[in-house]
Amino acid sequence: MNDEPLLHLDLPGIRKVKSGKVREVFDLGDRLLFVATDRISAFDCIMPNGIPRKGEVLTQISHFWFKQTEQLVPNHLLARAEDPLPAVLQPFATQLARRSMIVKKAVPLTIECVVRGYLAGSGWKEYQKKQTVCGLALPAGLQESAELPEPIFTPATKAETGHDENIPFATAAQLVGADIAARARDLSLRIYNFARDYARKRGIIIADTKFEFGLFEGRLVLIDEVLTPDSSRFWPADQYAPGKGQPSFDKQFVRDYLETLAWDKTPPAPALPPGIVARTQAKYLEAYERLAGQTL
Repeated sequence: MNDEPLLHLDLPGIRKVKSGKVREVFDLGDRLLFVATDRISAFDCIMPNGIPRKGEVLTQISHFWFKQTEQLVPNHLLARAEDPLPAVLQPFATQLARRSMIVKKAVPLTIECVVRGYLAGSGWKEYQKKQTVCGLALPAGLQESAELPEPIFTPATKAETGHDENIPFATAAQLVGADIAARARDLSLRIYNFARDYARKRGIIIADTKFEFGLFEGRLVLIDEVLTPDSSRFWPADQYAPGKGQPSFDKQFVRDYLETLAWDKTPPAPALPPGIVARTQAKYLEAYERLAGQTL
C-alpha cells in the first residue's frame, strides 16, 4: 500500500480543466474525469503535506452514497467504482486507482445546497445572536450541537476562494430559478433524511452536509462528491453530548493542531507533523468503514 500522499496530478495528453482545493478535473471529450488528491485544507489554506489515502476515502464514500441514493435522485456517475478504466486512462491506472470518477458533463448550479440537522458551526454562532439560522427562526433555548426540530435547507453562494456565503432561499431562487431552487431544496432534504437515518444506525451522526446539483439534458442531477467527511459534519454517535462542540470525523485534529501555533492563518501554511497526519487518516478511513461496513 502506497503511503505517499498524492498532492498533484497531471495526465500527459489529457487536458486538465480545473484544479480545486482537493479535486483535479480532466476533460475526456464527452465526459469528465474527477480525481480526488490527498490535499487537505484548513482555514482556507492548503497544507503543504497531505493525508495519504484521503482522496480514496472521499471517492469511495461518494461512490457508496451515489449507489445508495440513486433511487431518490439521478446522479452524474457514468461508471461504478468497480468498473475498469477506459483505454485512454489505462496508462495511469496506478495513480487513478480508487480515487477517480468518470462523470457526465453537467452544468453545476450556482448555489451550494446545505442541509442542517443540528445546531453547529456558523449556524450556532448566528443562533446565539438572533435565534435564527440563515434567517430561519428557531425555537428558543437550543444548545450548541442540539438536534433541530426538523432539518432545514440553507443555501449558500459558491466561493472560489474563502468561505461560501449563506443566502436566503429567495435569493437562491433568483439565482437559479424558482422551480429549480425548489426541486434542489426538496431533493436535498430527502437525501439528507435518508442518509441521516442510515448513518445513525452505523454510529455516525450527520450533523449537516453540502450537496451540489447540476443540469444534464434538462434534468437536475446530483454531482460532485456526496456525504463525505469533507462536505459534511460527521460526529460519532456514541460520544454525542449536546451543549458543546462535538468530536468529528474530518479535519478536527488538523484544525486543533493549527490553533496551537503562532500562525496567522494565511499562506504559506505550516507542515503537519506525522502524528496529526496519522490520526487524521485513521478518522477518514474509520468513516468509510462504519458507513460501508468494510475496510478500504
